[in-house]
Amino acid sequence: MQFDDDARLDTSEVQDVRGSRIPGGRATVGGGIAGLIALLLGLFLGVGPDQLGLSDTGGDQPAATASGLAQVQQSCRTGQDANTRDDCRMVAVVNSVQDYWDQEFARRSGSYSRSPTVFFSQRVGTACGSATSAVGPFYCPGDRKVYLDLGFFDELRSKFGASGGAFAQAYVVAHEYGHHVQDLMGTLSRSQDGRTGANSNAVRVELQADCYAGVWAHHATTTKDESTGRPLITSLTAADITDGLDAAAAVGDDRIQERFQGRVTPESWTHGSAEQRQQWFRTGYESGDMARCNTFS
Repeated sequence: MQFDDDARLDTSEVQDVRGSRIPGGRATVGGGIAGLIALLLGLFLGVGPDQLGLSDTGGDQPAATASGLAQVQQSCRTGQDANTRDDCRMVAVVNSVQDYWDQEFARRSGSYSRSPTVFFSQRVGTACGSATSAVGPFYCPGDRKVYLDLGFFDELRSKFGASGGAFAQAYVVAHEYGHHVQDLMGTLSRSQDGRTGANSNAVRVELQADCYAGVWAHHATTTKDESTGRPLITSLTAADITDGLDAAAAVGDDRIQERFQGRVTPESWTHGSAEQRQQWFRTGYESGDMARCNTFS
């Protein structure tokens, strides 16, 4: 995946609070193996920590602010920076994803509301509650922000067995913005009925977000950047898409359960199998049409 060296990155879409001290309590998870499994299966759920079994045990946690914004503002100015730094690459991906959805909503006579991504380390306060890095990337509908600890990408390889690669990281970000699109369209709430299982709404919401990530990928090299009038992403290769599909499979419920439980229990699925996640990403990527992402039909 390559970016236009001359493109100007819009760092206003990222709030960088890495290294900031978040006062207040700490996020906790229920003890024992049940708590561990709940946490692992919470990855990519797309809703806030309060719905992942997390609780705040030590006072109010303020929502993250843009106090650390200068980190990406100073370092992430152009597409050339995105080609050399992981954090700048994520800024560029956020820009590209939101440029696409802004234009797609407008094409459909709608209005897209941009959502910031918050870079954090260790712990963060959100409108959905406080969370630690162990939660993984998530979208909080309470403040309509995406939260991301960049260290997760190392865990995606070391703990979940993904091959890695720049586009694997882009897939994660695009998936979370798929949840933002669902939130704007009123479909995200379907996941919150408390049911699990291979045919549950929770799984259908996750698979739709995978499909939306694929739709963006289809258009990534043709979506024009306002600063240059040219696409921000200049190249996506077959190997990039393979990395994205591999990341989607690595966080399939069956893969996670087999790795951490030693058995697969479809009745507790909340995200879909590795095969399903790949299938729906591929559906979005090959069609480029969000109308093909109706996982509820």
